Amino acid sequence: MKALTWQGRRSVSVEDVPDPTIQEPNDAIIEVTSTAICGSDLHLYEPLSPFLRKGDILGHESMGRVVEVGPEAGDLAVGDRVVVPFNIACGHCWMCSRGLFAQCETTQVREHDSGAALFGYTALYGAVPGAQAELLRVPQAQFGPIKVPEDGPDERYLYLSDILPTAWQAFDFADIPSGGTLAVIGLGPVGQLAARIGVWAGRRVIGVDLVPERLETAAAHGVEVVDASRCDDVPAAVHELTDGRGADGTIDAVGMEAHGDPLAAAATGMVSRLPSIVSQPLAQRFGVDRTTALMTAIATTRRGGTVSVSGVYGGMVDPMPMLQIFDRGLTLRFGQCHVRRWTDDILGLLTQDRDVLGVEDLATHRLPLTEAPDAYRMFQAKDDGCLKVVLKP
Repeated sequence: MKALTWQGRRSVSVEDVPDPTIQEPNDAIIEVTSTAICGSDLHLYEPLSPFLRKGDILGHESMGRVVEVGPEAGDLAVGDRVVVPFNIACGHCWMCSRGLFAQCETTQVREHDSGAALFGYTALYGAVPGAQAELLRVPQAQFGPIKVPEDGPDERYLYLSDILPTAWQAFDFADIPSGGTLAVIGLGPVGQLAARIGVWAGRRVIGVDLVPERLETAAAHGVEVVDASRCDDVPAAVHELTDGRGADGTIDAVGMEAHGDPLAAAATGMVSRLPSIVSQPLAQRFGVDRTTALMTAIATTRRGGTVSVSGVYGGMVDPMPMLQIFDRGLTLRFGQCHVRRWTDDILGLLTQDRDVLGVEDLATHRLPLTEAPDAYRMFQAKDDGCLKVVLKP
């Protein structure tokens, strides 16, 4: 089959690789009909490259048709149309029974003290072959895959795999009271969806970014926008819009590669260039993220408010403004999305006649899998107004 593979720092290519096979009784094989490039895939280009091996298959957002099932794959059947969550969870362990599917004890990667295994996301999360491919082996298929209706284009349901539940969780964790204000730092795909969820839920939403097309897209969905490229003090701008208090809750939808921290960027780039035997322990024990977005989110939130972090971080020595967090009584909520915790509620929205959250219009680029390397470069550079790329194997 064809699959997108990691070949080195800032280097990916589509290669012929062996077809996946059933390895465990609860496996399934999916013929991928749509897969997407996620913002967190771009972290594999540089910061997380020490944990990748040449030939690793990337990608964790996918949907398609079941073409083979193991004898313990539950009620999943050949021909089912399904979306595959990016985290691999069993559905029955201690963590899963509490809705903490991103911490599944059955698939935890204990070698690296990590949570549940993820598709296509480095040795830190199990080195499971990813979804930017023609076929995908799905472990724990008795629980993970989400059956979706036969009608409607793939893009009505594709984002259930990651970014839509991630945005839903980010909004839920931000704990915005009725009539309250949500600020969203970063209007990439997750930020856009989180902002739309906020508007749909009847909250006031202020979105912050520096890319004109992203600001325009958010504004078209009822979001008040702050252009960070023209604003010297984003928190002050948000405070001015909220009677001097700040947002009730703020979502950091950016993560480790935020603009505005050249020293952290240089350190990350240096580590990613080193041989893996040297760079892996450095990244795990002494990693430093670009925390500009997180610091902005903290400063933007009112006293007693909540900072909800959906952007990916991986550093171990990131400086935190502890005095500010303590004095202002902030609540911080972090973590991978517990995808299956939210999908039933979201599916109810997606099956309405009207595209309530505008998911069918989120993708700016739809390309064949063979063009994935160019799509990665375009997405990272934010060229051609690129917001979201959907690939067709």
